[in-house]
Amino acid sequence: MDWQQRLELVVGTMEELSRHEDPQDMVRSYGERVKDLFPMDRRLSLTRRGVEAPSFRIARSTTWEQQPDPWRERDRLPVMEGGLLGELMDADVPRFIEDLDVDADDPAHEYFAGMRSLLSIPVFDKGAALNVVVLMSEQESGFDPQRIPEVVWTTNLLGRATHSLVLARELRVTNDALDRELTAVAEIQRSLLPEALPILPGMLIAVAYRTAARAGGDYYDLFSLPDDRTGLLVADVSGHGTPAAVIMAITHSLAHTYAGPAGPPGRLLEHLNDHLVARYTDRTSAFVTAFYGVYDPATRVLAWSSAGHNPPRVHRTSGEIVELGGGGGPPLGVVGGSAYVESSIALGPGDRIAIYTDGIPEARDPDGAFFGLDRLDHAVQEGGTPKEIVDLTMASLDTFANGRAFHDDRTLLVVEFE
Repeated sequence: MDWQQRLELVVGTMEELSRHEDPQDMVRSYGERVKDLFPMDRRLSLTRRGVEAPSFRIARSTTWEQQPDPWRERDRLPVMEGGLLGELMDADVPRFIEDLDVDADDPAHEYFAGMRSLLSIPVFDKGAALNVVVLMSEQESGFDPQRIPEVVWTTNLLGRATHSLVLARELRVTNDALDRELTAVAEIQRSLLPEALPILPGMLIAVAYRTAARAGGDYYDLFSLPDDRTGLLVADVSGHGTPAAVIMAITHSLAHTYAGPAGPPGRLLEHLNDHLVARYTDRTSAFVTAFYGVYDPATRVLAWSSAGHNPPRVHRTSGEIVELGGGGGPPLGVVGGSAYVESSIALGPGDRIAIYTDGIPEARDPDGAFFGLDRLDHAVQEGGTPKEIVDLTMASLDTFANGRAFHDDRTLLVVEFE
């Protein structure tokens, strides 16, 4: 072939190899096409992966009727030691044998039958020749020495390409298994949240819950308390993803096993904090911010305490916005024995409260600007019902982010007091 014909063959080969995702298919395709560029009559592949020197395996042979996948069926590959193949395996440099004469007692004698010349090519990985490709010809001096450097080069490039495909295949398998586990974690975590919002006296409630990863660390809950009172809990575990989901599940369990009085709200936060510090967060450096309020429809008073949580926003029917800041105590899981100061606020008909996690105001647009509280306040004022408010807020967040990934969980609980 002239150089243009060879170039056309090389380009066609590269195009075909680029489509393969299975390393076995790539090697098979390359072996079929390379014979047109570098004629040969037999080809072997040797490997030392999975065995200790001086042993090695024959990974491929054009004399085999069926070719096992050397990565998935390694145990089917014959193990050998010594002989000419052992010498080639240990050489770490290419060898060109122009007049091949193999002893009859060589352990691999059958693989050399009828062959008169040989070229061995070490394939390097991290500086070591863990694999060797052996090309043979029925003709004495059957290979052009001027072409050997090119073949050594392309063979090693193919080795790196197949190694990358093997790693990619292993990564896909690992990712699929991890994805199944994360899906299970997410399902368990979401099962801890209220399945449906209850109809509560004097209150209309809606909630939006979005995680940055498959599972999240945000947590909201509603508690039916004596005398028609309702407990409203919103918490945010530091970080996100599976580790945060685990602490979230622990916090849920602690909240639902609290055997103390229904109020005041600071008592529940103290219970959560002491148990988290004693058993969990002291060894993980995790912490939890939380807001817990108890609403009494008879008095129209919301008693509340905060553990370092973002201050909820109370929107009065008059248009006034009251931030429930100050008071409370440190985040849960930081300092054992902390006390949580309680406060209260009287609520009139039509007043609304928005309890949120920091993933909402701290969401960013593509330029890095924050969503902020003004946009949240606008949604609360303009959204209509609590359900319309949370829907408008989540839609506004998506529009604001404009494709930028959310790096924190987002929870918004809106209550309108009838």
